[in-house]
Amino acid sequence: MTTIEKAKATAAWLQKETGDEIKVAIILGSGLGDLADKIEDAKRIPYKEIPNFPKSTAIGHKGNLVCGMLGNVKVLAMQGRFHFYEGYPMETVTFPVRVFAFMGIKNLIVSNAAGGINYDYRIGDLMIITDHINLMPNPLIGQNVEELGPRFPDMTRAYDRRLISLAEEIGKEMNIPLHKGVYVGGTGPTFETPSEYNYFRIIGGDVCGMSTVPEVIVARHAGINVFGLSVVTNEAHHFNDDYKNDGEEVLIEGKKAGVKMTALVTALLNRI
Repeated sequence: MTTIEKAKATAAWLQKETGDEIKVAIILGSGLGDLADKIEDAKRIPYKEIPNFPKSTAIGHKGNLVCGMLGNVKVLAMQGRFHFYEGYPMETVTFPVRVFAFMGIKNLIVSNAAGGINYDYRIGDLMIITDHINLMPNPLIGQNVEELGPRFPDMTRAYDRRLISLAEEIGKEMNIPLHKGVYVGGTGPTFETPSEYNYFRIIGGDVCGMSTVPEVIVARHAGINVFGLSVVTNEAHHFNDDYKNDGEEVLIEGKKAGVKMTALVTALLNRI
């Protein structure tokens, strides 16, 4: 089977399991999977039970697809994503987004844990992603299939301006401080060196991480609207002698900030 045939088959299988009326999907990053635990009337499907679905190997990723109600909206949430650094090719990393497109998903919310390279950012801050810089292989490299999207998709507005404006309004109403900025996506799995952090800042980045960008590119290729949110889990702008990046600390800080993220995303869903 081709990737398209697999995606269509998986979409059909999931629609039988979840119903046809889902219009919003959510991808939850490292330490942020607790949002899915707030979904009501939830049906949890382990990735290993879904036909053609990859298996998540990253720490802090539970590996479940959760369907149910978040606020007044029926959603499909991924507790854990797939990364290029896990050894998966890009078509596998982005396979769930292809499936979402064939399911008729119209809006995709992506979240991630990220290093704050902007000097003003602190651990626990939330940043609305307004743009990205891609330092990974582009997932659209290779033969284009017109059924999936155009050969040269426009990325001028990769992140939906209407959804960004709604999130800003909600943040003010709920007293949730929000930054807006640029996400730099790298391959990982190493955390960046101080010189790399500085380089990312010089080229226009505010936060950096090892995910999100491939999924956003494929979503936009398929005509899906995207809203992106980064949780700052480490401050990557001071490097004292005792400075150290720690994967476990990322998970801990992600969970702490997850409360604010859950409130914001739930309110946003009710206004989409």
